[in-house]
Amino acid sequence: MRPPWCGRRTRGIPLGLLLLWVAAARCLQSQGVSLYIPRSAINATVQEDILLSVDYSCHGVPTVEWKFTSNSGEQKIVEWKPGTPANVSQSHRDRLCTFDNGSIQLFSVSVKDSGYYVITVTEYPGSSQFGMIMLQVSEVRYEDLHFVAVFFALLAAVAAVLISLMWVCNQCAYKFQRKRRHKLRESTTEELEMKDVEC
Repeated sequence: MRPPWCGRRTRGIPLGLLLLWVAAARCLQSQGVSLYIPRSAINATVQEDILLSVDYSCHGVPTVEWKFTSNSGEQKIVEWKPGTPANVSQSHRDRLCTFDNGSIQLFSVSVKDSGYYVITVTEYPGSSQFGMIMLQVSEVRYEDLHFVAVFFALLAAVAAVLISLMWVCNQCAYKFQRKRRHKLRESTTEELEMKDVEC
């Protein structure tokens, strides 16, 4: 006698194939890279130090690469694996610092540093994730600072003139009151003398 399952055709996916799919999905999921960028746009002024902050997670040791894109073109500025020395481009050699979480810091930025910074985190054998941060660097306008300085100097001069005028007015009022009191005393004295003479 045959077992009850023998000779019957099963419908659907065989159990072995289903287990193989689940294992492959878990394997692919374990190799996935996730990337988090807290600020996608940064405004800065000349000579400022800027942190391009990111954070990634993956199960292996990935390769982190940053590229810079502007009107003048695209260039790779740094590439490294966490725990190993970074390969920094000549243009950024003395003014860039890397961090194990994928972030980079630019020192003493200039207007030429304005543009898009693209990070790519790649985990072997090919799972990768990329993100972008826009940096806008503007100059401090010394004409505006000059205007503000002149404006405050003018306000200080006007305040000094007003204080001087108030002091002069106060002195004049004081002298006027003294003269008036003096005249009142003289008139009172004359009245008393007249009364004495009449008596």
